[in-house]
Amino acid sequence: MDWGLGWKLHNGGRPPLPGAVVRPDERLSWVRTVGLGAQHVVAMFGASFVAPVLMGLDPNLAIMMSGVATVLFLLATRGRVPSYLGSSLSFVGVAAVIRAQGGSTATVTGALLCVGALLLACGLVVRALGARVIHAVLPPVVTGAVVMLIGFNLAPVAAGTYWPQDQWTALATMLFTGFALVALRGFWSRIAIFLGLVFGYLLSWGLDRVFGRIHSVDAAGKLTDHWRLDLSAVGRAAWLGLPHFHGPSFSTSAIVVALPVVIALIAENAGHVKAVGEMTGQPLDDELGTAIAADGAATVLSTSLGGPATTTYAENIGVMAATRIYSTAAYWAAACFALLFGLCPKFGAVVAAVPGAVLGGITVVLYGMIGLLGAQIWIRNRVDLANPINLVPVAAGVIVGIGGVTLEIGKNFQLGGIALGTIVVLAGFHALRALAPPHLKADARAEAAAAAAAEARAGAR
Repeated sequence: MDWGLGWKLHNGGRPPLPGAVVRPDERLSWVRTVGLGAQHVVAMFGASFVAPVLMGLDPNLAIMMSGVATVLFLLATRGRVPSYLGSSLSFVGVAAVIRAQGGSTATVTGALLCVGALLLACGLVVRALGARVIHAVLPPVVTGAVVMLIGFNLAPVAAGTYWPQDQWTALATMLFTGFALVALRGFWSRIAIFLGLVFGYLLSWGLDRVFGRIHSVDAAGKLTDHWRLDLSAVGRAAWLGLPHFHGPSFSTSAIVVALPVVIALIAENAGHVKAVGEMTGQPLDDELGTAIAADGAATVLSTSLGGPATTTYAENIGVMAATRIYSTAAYWAAACFALLFGLCPKFGAVVAAVPGAVLGGITVVLYGMIGLLGAQIWIRNRVDLANPINLVPVAAGVIVGIGGVTLEIGKNFQLGGIALGTIVVLAGFHALRALAPPHLKADARAEAAAAAAAEARAGAR
């Protein structure tokens, strides 16, 4: 069986010629391949360890499992889809909601495991029926609304949990992160969230040295005197060792909260495969189901050991676009680097010490950006929100999801937040579409044709 490991040596091992493209089944010399792999690690590093920190998971384990997940993905797609699988930020809000309900770390990873299993099943269905099933069940109006819910539902976490721990550090971190996103260029703008975290980290250290302890709420919500940056655990951590593994536990309410995120993951994977196909000039629609299933399998594996869910990373698409090097050999090198990083507990302790106020400054930007990605999906696909088929379910679902509306079902179960909002959007859209008069359906068909034409023009460019 072809596992995608038989790379051809590009240009005889010499550097690529100006404007040349290195295809996925080619590689540079191993020295250059390792260097490019290190560049991919730097690109994915910021988001891959910010995500577990925000979810209260072990960053060492997250980095290690990102390497394992990438290897699994490359093998499953037989080296046809160059991609790095890092920690998914789509679950940050889910983790916050589960913990607010009293769930433990094991409960969080158990819920994420179930989402991974559903994603795996969806991938197998898409592989059997073709990519058209995604567009039929999850049109842009639905995926945009769900992504918006995932982002904006997090606002109370940023405002009520992180920000009050040190409002001025949070404000400074927010301003610096915004500056980095807008003013920096090229690769640096792609790691702006990571740079914001480093800035806030150093600022907190400096303020502790100058002003001493701060009197504010701590991570537990108690008003007390505490250091902004507590590095006591760093000194106790070893340089070498395995990360902290743990098994998942399962809670029905936690699983229901997490399941809607599968829609965002499908959209992410579909967008990634389409982008890579356009860049390489090799249509990859036939690999879409395999890619989705591989991401689901990687998430199941990661969460079963206590790690976060995984997803394909746009940051690494940027590296490929800049270098025009799509060799999957570079991703194998990056995966090996990630495995080595995961074996340094001291690194994990440094990451885990990130002050809550710094997370507050970052998350007010990050959560808003996630939410507005939903609006971007609508704009890019020319979704007509004047059509009641689109407007009514989206309007109701967004308010239900963001406003925290709950629906009691029996004595011991309730739906609310992201889960209930997603159900309202998804079920409402398809129900109204089935019941709508012909002229509204005709408008919807015209919208779908316009969106398809826009995608075709983008692909041609």
